[in-house]
Amino acid sequence: MNVAPVYLSSPRYVLGETEHEHTSIENLLRKAHEFGMPPKASIWGWGNVRLTDESLETLAVRSGLAALNAAGTAPSSVDCLVLCSTEFPGGPRTHGQFVETVMSGLGLGNAAFTGITLNRCTNLLVGLRTAQALVAAGHHRTVLVVTTDRITDESVRMENFALFSDGAAAVLVSDAPQGQDSYEIVAGASAQETRALEWTNEISSDLARAVNERILDAADMKIGDIDGVLHPNLYKPIVALKERQAGFTQEQLFLDNIPRLGHCFAADPLINLADRATAGQLRDHGHYLLVASVPGVRVGVLLRKLPAAPTSEAAATETRELR
Repeated sequence: MNVAPVYLSSPRYVLGETEHEHTSIENLLRKAHEFGMPPKASIWGWGNVRLTDESLETLAVRSGLAALNAAGTAPSSVDCLVLCSTEFPGGPRTHGQFVETVMSGLGLGNAAFTGITLNRCTNLLVGLRTAQALVAAGHHRTVLVVTTDRITDESVRMENFALFSDGAAAVLVSDAPQGQDSYEIVAGASAQETRALEWTNEISSDLARAVNERILDAADMKIGDIDGVLHPNLYKPIVALKERQAGFTQEQLFLDNIPRLGHCFAADPLINLADRATAGQLRDHGHYLLVASVPGVRVGVLLRKLPAAPTSEAAATETRELR
């Protein structure tokens, strides 16, 4: 549970500019045979994927600006950037320029920055928990969290757990709600098994249950009190099996974006949250759990949706009615 209230605001994302059907993926049928997967799109949730010719930096800037604009927050108000990617390009000689390009594009000036990469597709949620801790401790007031990823080798766009799309997502973590789409961060937790970190191992439902227990105990809630689970867009049978084993019901899951968007690396939970909010599928004061798993790691962040603040026109109307 937070020592001081911390809020998540204005989740936004961008995707690769070109959309392709799964049938265009290089060697899809051969790879499906190698993975022992019957070539039936409806079973797995094979649908469309999004590809980009843009750089990781451009994707990061576009998503970050979208979040800032949605929140009505000036870049000068951001005092820290948490930048996540599965693989930052280059090495120590190029990483400085990478960060400079992103921060200059966002207009962040000399804000502090932190990079997160080793957590693979849990990078974003680790970034959110890092930002939450920084704000709760009073080190920063407004942190912009951005995750950006793209496939550079088309031969790995299909894996035995997902079809990948290129994209980026961003959100503000701060000591006060910003914009009309805000959430209180109620609790968060992670669980690890070091010996299971090698990427060919299975995702662990035991770790998911451990994270659930820690979060629900901190929030004094039961698993049925969670209105929705925002999970990675892995193949449908994998998501359904692993999340049901973790204790969730089918009704708590959100599978629509699996065929629509594919797996956008660490960005999926935030993308799914943003899409459900846009579709009006989130209720005020409802509880929504962002989760992500990779072999050996599970991370979760529990949110409570805040009612949208009345616009100036609505507030004026309400005041007149009260009079």
